[in-house]
Amino acid sequence: MERSPVAVVIVTYQSEQVIAGCLTSLPDDVKVFVVDNASTDDTVTVATATRPDAHIIRNPVNAGFAAGVNLGIKAAEGHDVLVLNADARLHPGAVEALSAVTGHPIVVPKIVGVDGLTHFSLRREPKLRTAVSEALIGGYRAGRIGLGATVTDLKAYEHARPAEWATGCAWMIKRETVERLGLLDERYFLYSEEVEYMLRAGGVWFEPRAVVTHIGGEVSTNARLWSMLAANRVRLHRERHGRFAAFLMWLAVVLNEGLRARSPKHRAALKGLFRMRAWPEEVASEGPSYLCFSAQDWWYHNRAHSDFQLLRRVAKHRKVLLVNSIGLRMPSPGKSTQFLRRILRKAKSVAMLVRRPIPETPNFYVMTPAPLPFYGKPWLRKLNSVLVRTQVRLVCLFLRMGTPVVVATIPTAWDVVEPMRHKGLIFNRSDRHSAFPEADQGTIAALENQLLSNSDTVLYVSRALQEEESALTGERAHFLDHGVDVDHFTRRDELPADLASIPGPRIGFFGSLDDYLVDFDLIEKVAQEFPEASVVLIGDATCSMERYAKYPNVHWLDFRSYEQIPGYGSGFDVALMPWLDNDWIKHANPIKMKEYLALGLAVVSTDFPEVERYSDVIRIAKGEADFIDQIRLTLKDGGLKTPAERRAAVLTASWDSRARELMQIAEGR
Repeated sequence: MERSPVAVVIVTYQSEQVIAGCLTSLPDDVKVFVVDNASTDDTVTVATATRPDAHIIRNPVNAGFAAGVNLGIKAAEGHDVLVLNADARLHPGAVEALSAVTGHPIVVPKIVGVDGLTHFSLRREPKLRTAVSEALIGGYRAGRIGLGATVTDLKAYEHARPAEWATGCAWMIKRETVERLGLLDERYFLYSEEVEYMLRAGGVWFEPRAVVTHIGGEVSTNARLWSMLAANRVRLHRERHGRFAAFLMWLAVVLNEGLRARSPKHRAALKGLFRMRAWPEEVASEGPSYLCFSAQDWWYHNRAHSDFQLLRRVAKHRKVLLVNSIGLRMPSPGKSTQFLRRILRKAKSVAMLVRRPIPETPNFYVMTPAPLPFYGKPWLRKLNSVLVRTQVRLVCLFLRMGTPVVVATIPTAWDVVEPMRHKGLIFNRSDRHSAFPEADQGTIAALENQLLSNSDTVLYVSRALQEEESALTGERAHFLDHGVDVDHFTRRDELPADLASIPGPRIGFFGSLDDYLVDFDLIEKVAQEFPEASVVLIGDATCSMERYAKYPNVHWLDFRSYEQIPGYGSGFDVALMPWLDNDWIKHANPIKMKEYLALGLAVVSTDFPEVERYSDVIRIAKGEADFIDQIRLTLKDGGLKTPAERRAAVLTASWDSRARELMQIAEGR
């Protein structure tokens, strides 16, 4: 069997004292990824100075060990992945010895301490009898007679052998294992992540020719970590064997901690076991509910929008009610595009009442209030706000949401939320809505100013807009970048039939084809300049597309669902961001930019402030002629950097990490 190349993944957090020793112990010919979980010390500086060729992936929040490993696995596409703790030190030849083992899903080395003595790193699968034995006679004694979870016979560490699992300071995951099993389960959050993965893989292979020195962690002395470890033993048992078996395991672990309750860490574990929830505290702790007034409608808009993506992930941790858009204006004949269609789809949305649209996220609710979207006259605004607020309050009461954190993405929510009790008011400043052409711009601007002045927190996705409004928002302003669903936006091998039938090369765009965003004249110019290429447009259009009928190489495929979009994007040779040069775009941060990059696509964009931050992976055009030249160059050379490098540029921008940031800001943590 042909060996895969090896990549080393090191997850760090406040690791400045130990990371240099780990990096210097690595051979020069391996690719190194350091995934830093929002350290506030000099970990990243030390890592960069020690190993300049290391790829540093900076996670904006401490999302846990499993999340860090998963980022590294995604970045190390095509490689076997050697996962190391920052306080591990490889002995010469260790990587080669681990890599040479084939036919086993995970390979683990021999672990020794700084004194050179062998650590008992091999484990048996956690079972009720081992837990009871360890409680009654202690882990070491139980291991000596084969009843404990830890293998404590030194002879077992002299020769290569299979084991059920091993401690996770150093372990190599074979690439075929990643392809078969996927990623680590991030719900465990500290301790048990590697246990679950190794057991899911069917065990590990112990290779004593590979030796690693482990300085040692703090789980044995830190009461909080010990408590989490004890609780995760029960959670893991429940996931593998069911609730009844988990209850018996809980009793055994309670017995173990209770018999040793003189120690602070065991007392903490005992208290945690009686208070434990379904998943760890960081994932399912008590906290406020969230009430979000969205700028979109869940039932008919693209679900890639930021408020949808953020709040559905907050709902993994808290109860969430998402209120569909209450509008910026009333559609009217002659002023609004697709007037009748907009009225009908909003009526259908109202008729959906209150629903839980995601079965696996039962705490996420969506409602559409019946609004009167007239904002020009004060008394009509007042009437509308009372009507919407009454509906929302009744639903919140029914859902037992208590006093929520209120997140307003649309300015017209101000009249509704102003008198409402809340634990915090967050203005999600995703766009400058007063720049929307069809809105009553003066009225909407006044509502925006009210939210900017009275919100506890203002979240920005545009640094340019944040800077412009800094005098008004001051320290209440926070930059919260858009995220991307990296797992969803993964290149697909099989293209949709209608796209596959279109000849290449394909110059593509997916997203809303709005006449206040997209430069349709520029798209027409692309069609003229590249008659040998196919221009593929995917999205709901708010204006007539008949102008392209005369171009046989232009293919408008209309709306495609969020679930289908990655398949279509996978067929693009060049992905376009052909934006108009207006106030809206200057303060925009298009989510599709990260979606294109997550697919590894070569991107050509018009110029706007936020795209400059990706100038190393996106070609940015200065004008129409340059836009055409950049497309021509990209068709020739495949774009800036490789698809893997383009994808790596957005790996840390997960919506899960953005949701954690939102919760930290909202809840003052």
